[in-house]
Order: sequence, then C-alpha cells, then structure tokens
Amino acid sequence: MKKYTRNSILENAKEENVRYIRLMFTDIIGTIKSVEIPVGQLERALDGKVMFDGSSIEGFVRIMEADMYLRPDYDTWLILSWEESKYGKVARLICDVYTPDGVASSVDPRSNLKRIVKRMKDLGFSTLNIGFEPEFFLFKLDASGNVTLNPIDHGGYFDLSPIDGSGDCRRDIVLELEKIGFNIEASHHEVAHSQNEINFEFSNIIEACDKVQTFKLVVKNIARRHNLHATFMPKPIANINGSGMHTNCSLADLDGNNAFYDEKDPMGLSLVARQWITGILTHSRNFCAITNPTVNSYKRLVPGYEAPCYVSWSEHNRSVMIRIPATRGRTTRTEIRSVDTTANPYLAVAVILASGLDAIENNLPLIEPINENLFELTADQREALGVKNLPDNLKEAIELLKEDKLMKETLGDHIFNKFVELKNKEWEEFKKTVTEWEIKKYINII
Repeated sequence: MKKYTRNSILENAKEENVRYIRLMFTDIIGTIKSVEIPVGQLERALDGKVMFDGSSIEGFVRIMEADMYLRPDYDTWLILSWEESKYGKVARLICDVYTPDGVASSVDPRSNLKRIVKRMKDLGFSTLNIGFEPEFFLFKLDASGNVTLNPIDHGGYFDLSPIDGSGDCRRDIVLELEKIGFNIEASHHEVAHSQNEINFEFSNIIEACDKVQTFKLVVKNIARRHNLHATFMPKPIANINGSGMHTNCSLADLDGNNAFYDEKDPMGLSLVARQWITGILTHSRNFCAITNPTVNSYKRLVPGYEAPCYVSWSEHNRSVMIRIPATRGRTTRTEIRSVDTTANPYLAVAVILASGLDAIENNLPLIEPINENLFELTADQREALGVKNLPDNLKEAIELLKEDKLMKETLGDHIFNKFVELKNKEWEEFKKTVTEWEIKKYINII
C-alpha cells in the first residue's frame, strides 16, 4: 500500500484535478456508505472534522447520539479511475467512525477489527496476512435496465471465449483493478453459468478488508458498463454451485516470518497453525452467522455443490471447511472455505482471528485432520468421526452466535446486539414470505 501524508494528499488532489471526494465507511451489515464532499472541504476532512448523522444508518446509534465524525485513513487515498467526469476526477478515503469525544465508535466494524488486531499483537504476532477469493455472477439486464437471472454464458471451469461469455467484462474488471493498484494473480470462469472469480495479492489484515470492499465497487461499476449486473449473492439460482469467498490466512511473527510453517513437521505445519485451525473449527458454528449472514447464504452450504457443510480440516480434501493448500514455506496458509461474499469483511475477519487466537492463547486440545470425502459419508459415519454440520439456516446460526461468549467479546456489545436484532428481523421477514417453490409445489395438489 502506498503511504500518504496530509500534504501529499492535498498536492495529489491538485495535480490530478480532483474535484470530488467520497468519505467511505462500512455499516454493520457490510454495506459501503459515504459522505460526499467537494474538494474545497478536503482539508477539513483530512483533519477529521466532517460529521454525519449516525442515526440515519441502520444499526448505528439512536437519535440522541446522532453526531459522528469520519476520521480518514490517509493511506486509503485513491482516485476512482472509473468515475472521472468533465469537471474533474473523483477520489475516495476510507474512514473510521469516531464519537464527538474523539473515541473510536463501538458501532464501526473497521475500528472494532483494529481492537482485535491489538490483541493479536499482544500475543506476539505482527499481522494476519489475508488473501480473499471472491466469486460473483454476471446477469443480463432487460430493456428497462432491470436485473434478470438470465446468464450471459453457459461456461464452466476455466472455459474460453466464445463459451465463456463473461471474458470481456472480467478482463475489463481486472484492468480497472490494476489501474488502482491491485496486483491480480488470476481470473477465470467458475463452474456455474456466468460465474466468475478474480484473485488478488495477499495483504495485511486491515488493507485486505479495505480491498475486498473496493473490489466489490469496481466489479459492479464495470459490469454496468457492459450492460450487466454483478451480484455477490451466494446462491441466486438453485441447483448450481453458489458463490463463496475463500479466505486464505497466515499469521506472521514479530520478525515477519510465517508462523504457520514448520519444516520439521510431516505436514509442514507448526503448532501455531494447528492451534489456529482448532480455534476456528471450535467456534465455526457459532460465528457462521457473521461469515454467512443472509437467508440465502444457507442455500449455498448444502451437499453436492462443492461448498463446505462440515466442520473439519484436511491438507488436500476439498470436502472440508478448512483446506491446507500444497504450497509451503512463506506461503503456508489455511484456506477457510465456508465464508461467502455477503459477509462484512471486517466482522468476518474479526471473528476468525479471535477464534484462532483463542486456541493459541488457551492451548485448546488439537482437532485432527479428516481425510475421507465427507460428501460420500452418511450422517452416522460423520458423527462417528466427530464431524459436525454447519448451521442449516440463518435462524440456527443466530442462536449459535448468541451462545458464544467469545463472539460477543469480539464484536462488542453494540455490534453484537444490533447484528442479532437485524438478522432476527431478516429471518422473520423470510418466514412470512411465500416462495415460488411453495407455489409450484402445492398450488395444484392441495
């Protein structure tokens, strides 16, 4: 990440004819919000003096606590190359939310993650390196610009044009990401029709979460240029694979070395790595509401479509929740395969990090790897191996979240309580909805 100072931002804005700035932050659900200012207000913004009404953001604060301040992270200064107008360029700064007393707000997911990062550093680790693998679908728009579920191709894994009808749009997304500083490792068509994946370079913990939020903005905006709609909905179409966001992680020690690697171990994994895995699996059912936060998330976590349903880990087995990719040395990592792209990245990483640290700090009994294909085993056979299922639906996930003291401590009282409240509301709305499946199933036979 490029480093900026107050003065260098002001100079860059002048040199590049920036006329408009978006001060961005993320709400509890994971939606990107912004306060937009003309360049004449940039100095005030850099001094953290731009205020907004927090009571207008669902899940933030009450009306009597409405005043909130945006404190920008200078290093997130970015000119939005896809939004230039005839008047000049548009830039953004990602902000932390502060109270009028100058304290990081308990409603802010980004600030909350920094609190967990401090705990990580107190335990002797310098950072958590993260590589997200977000998947998304591209669908056609109709003549009125409305979103349809019509795919733009019928391609599969790694197909080429003309079978891969997503190729032109995906290439333009990659080029736009490279313009703004992303180091793209690979992009390809995924297994389902119109499904795509773009992988970018690992980053440190906060930067990685910022990047995935920026990534979503770019994908949606470039898709619109192609008269397409990009969606990160986990399962927009039944009976095909859904979209996930595999989350690759590795802790670094204070010298910057990969704390997960041990060349003397038969699997090349250190005790820290095994403890990390144990902690995540121990809390995985409880934090699933955070990593898979929508009703639709649980339509993806079903057998038969490559998504992990079972709380387990292995070196190469793709039926488990945590896979250990073959690479070793400085790139030794855990691939957490259950996370989906609707997750608020700051909250998802917070609960993952806290879970891993819990086992490291408290020396929890290690969970052994599972090498069987869990998709081929019966429920009784999985139970005999001690393998539990991830929650079946959002309601179950919410109840499991409420049971875990560590999750409440990790999210803080405000975020925890508001998240549960908002997700219970979502579940109640779903319960009252009559679906197309129900109509087709029952209307003619009852």
